[in-house]
Amino acid sequence: MTEHTAPVVDHSAVAESINESINYAMYAVFAEDRLVEAPGEEAVAHIEQRLAAVDGLTVRGWYDISGFRADADVLIWLHAPTSEALQEAYRVVLEGSEGRLTPVWSNVGVHRAAEFNRGHVPAFLAGDNPKGYVCVYPFVRSYEWYLLPEADRSRMLREHGGAARDYGDVLANTISAFALGDYEWLLAFESDDLIRIVDLMRELRAVEARLHVREEVPFFTGPRREARELLRRALV
Repeated sequence: MTEHTAPVVDHSAVAESINESINYAMYAVFAEDRLVEAPGEEAVAHIEQRLAAVDGLTVRGWYDISGFRADADVLIWLHAPTSEALQEAYRVVLEGSEGRLTPVWSNVGVHRAAEFNRGHVPAFLAGDNPKGYVCVYPFVRSYEWYLLPEADRSRMLREHGGAARDYGDVLANTISAFALGDYEWLLAFESDDLIRIVDLMRELRAVEARLHVREEVPFFTGPRREARELLRRALV
């Protein structure tokens, strides 16, 4: 046991109410275009004010992903009861940045009750505070996965969950993305220690369910920052 070892976070008390509601999330990734003239401080304030006015919108975090990838600088994690609210927020950033923030990658998912463990709900919906780092990536299962007997899939997912048993300090967020984009699932891991995410991802490679992975890239990783800090860097 290490100082990080903790029981897997128990969300059973709130799981059913979450499962009965509809909640969408968006991960929007942008690159800073330094060849476009910066719109200045007014644009920063304008974006902040307009995002605050979007009905039902919650901003989970703004993340500095510059340097982790050569093609992206900022990740924004948003969630809301409707997909339209997420689209409105996306347009606020896109239009308000006046070309200084250009789209790199954006996907929407929605929470649906887990097939075998209804108590497994995304941390961002269960009331857990955001952590200092995030790792976001999409996921597509093998063609065979959904045709396997339920007992086999359940067994492999239990093993998969067991591989994370010593990582209770890492928050897990899995949402469904079928028909909403090019992927089946969207995942986000959060931790105050980036190394914990690295080690957890390595642990999850050594399970049988890994044989049923068709796609799980791109990855977007970085520290959480204040919105104003990242907006000023890009727009001022």
